[in-house]
Amino acid sequence: MLEFEEIKMRMMAMREEARKNPPKMIQYDCPDCKDSGILTRVDENGVEWSKTCKCVELRQARRILQQSGMSDLQRTSTFQNYLTYNEPELARARNTAVTYYQQFLDIEKSRYNSIIFAGKVGTGKTHLGVAISVSLMEMRVPVIYMPYRNAITALKQNIMDEEGYAREMNKYLNARVLYIDDLLKGQPTESDRKILFELINHRYNNGLPMIITTEVRPEGLIAFDEAIGSRILEMCRERVVVFRNSKNHRLRGMQE
Repeated sequence: MLEFEEIKMRMMAMREEARKNPPKMIQYDCPDCKDSGILTRVDENGVEWSKTCKCVELRQARRILQQSGMSDLQRTSTFQNYLTYNEPELARARNTAVTYYQQFLDIEKSRYNSIIFAGKVGTGKTHLGVAISVSLMEMRVPVIYMPYRNAITALKQNIMDEEGYAREMNKYLNARVLYIDDLLKGQPTESDRKILFELINHRYNNGLPMIITTEVRPEGLIAFDEAIGSRILEMCRERVVVFRNSKNHRLRGMQE
């Protein structure tokens, strides 16, 4: 009898301890696969199947963005801290960027699902490109970052290595969303043109969205290569943001 009472008292003490200190729930970045990267299900016939979780692509996109050296920009380049200096051109740019992000899931499968920021240096084109990218990834939409000059150089270095070239190119060809930063920066060569056409044409034919920043205005894209330029501008038709009149904000303190 004493043993029974002792066990009972111990159980009551354990329940009270559990009530006061409930076990902590494990927090997963991905509740679907519990961070395993694999989704496993059993169908109506009792057959178990598995597939790669969408979060794997998202984690890869985040890793590429971090490895690009843009970690600081991810924290500082937001829609909220994009300064417009009371300039209508900058205000329109920010509003277009915000609207694109907000409407993305509705327009992703449409013909005109991309956005481009083109023109003057120092107007915050990269700031807005990063803000869109980070906001989309917070919605679990993976965005692959492509720093144009470095990426083109890496692709050309692998051009004689068929497997290496395909591995490097495929991450840009088939990304759900591709962010090309500083398109046509430097002095583009004929090799650049061929690689860029392969990339843009594939995404154009498959309706895959792009976020593009460039110092080259729309007419300059057409002059560089009409096939490339016209495809980009068609995909960005409703969201071609051109900076023509704004000042270089990096020089504002020196100019004022």
